[in-house]
Amino acid sequence: MKPLVAAIASAVLLTGCVGSGVVPTPREGARAGVNAPPAIARAGISPARAAQAPVDPGFHRPPPGLEDRLFQLWRTFPGKTGVAVQRIDGEWALAQRGDDLFPQQSVSKLWVALAALDAIDQGRLSFDRSVRIGPDDLTLFYQPLAARVRAEGSVTMTVRELIETAITRSDNTANDKLLWTIGGPDTVRSFIRKNDLGAIRFGPGERLLQSGTAGLSWRQAYSVGRAFEQARAALPQSTRAEAMERYLADPVDGASPAAIAAALTRLARGELLSAESTSYLLDVMSRTRSGPQRLKAGLPPGWKFGHKTGTGQNFQGMTAGYNDIGIATAPDGTRYAIVVLLGNTTASVPERMSLMQAVSGAVAEFHGR
Repeated sequence: MKPLVAAIASAVLLTGCVGSGVVPTPREGARAGVNAPPAIARAGISPARAAQAPVDPGFHRPPPGLEDRLFQLWRTFPGKTGVAVQRIDGEWALAQRGDDLFPQQSVSKLWVALAALDAIDQGRLSFDRSVRIGPDDLTLFYQPLAARVRAEGSVTMTVRELIETAITRSDNTANDKLLWTIGGPDTVRSFIRKNDLGAIRFGPGERLLQSGTAGLSWRQAYSVGRAFEQARAALPQSTRAEAMERYLADPVDGASPAAIAAALTRLARGELLSAESTSYLLDVMSRTRSGPQRLKAGLPPGWKFGHKTGTGQNFQGMTAGYNDIGIATAPDGTRYAIVVLLGNTTASVPERMSLMQAVSGAVAEFHGR
């Protein structure tokens, strides 16, 4: 963190973030005051009167200095970096490379959960539906469920348990099984289009995404042990390099920082799901175990954070996707969507985490100014 801070302190401050934001129309049936800033909501002022009510200075525009701080953090970090911050209970957003597409990796698990909860809201699915997971459902990389499946032959979980495991533990097999339970990638893409979430893509599922990124054709045998890593290591370096370059140039699971921040904002405002499903998902995100030293670690005591991380494959010292996105809540109830996506970087893991902590820390530092 010290080299990064030193570089920022010595740099000449330049403006570079793009500010924008219009509070969208609330989801039909939303409670009065749900989209109002905290002071208004707590006072019980109706949305019709919110425009005349006094609001804090940060409601309409970002606090002075935050834009420059985010720019300096962004410009001094090596690799393709995207940053977006949006005040959920307000009218502004800031971004660097906000419209570029970045690999999401496990960040995309959030869209699967949203599509599943939408199906529950529509009565097409239930939390209590039982789903069997067998050896043919196993994926690769981080999948704690795999040990249970191999030990027991198969495991039965409810949709609720799949959502919890996919988000809080980022279990690839839980997420992939949930994905196919709701109808596959097209169902998630349909949810994204229906809600006009913008520049957010959804890939073909964990197995095809990861094998394609590596330059392999998927075989179910790759789900056992380290078979995938061994097959990947046996490929010519040129094959791996070409596959990685294709993926980074046009990520099949790509999303822009600004679109993700806007989607998080709409989720928190209750515009994407029912009130019950919104509350449930935000609670699940608050219990995410992955990435404790990413964005979350930059927030001071008293702040709350619900998030989803994503981490891609490494190749020749570079990681294709090292991400964290989430909703930060200040002690006074003000909420911010924070997104940091590292499309490709050779920076060390501690340096990546320091950048993310600096971004979330800046949001907290400038809050209320």
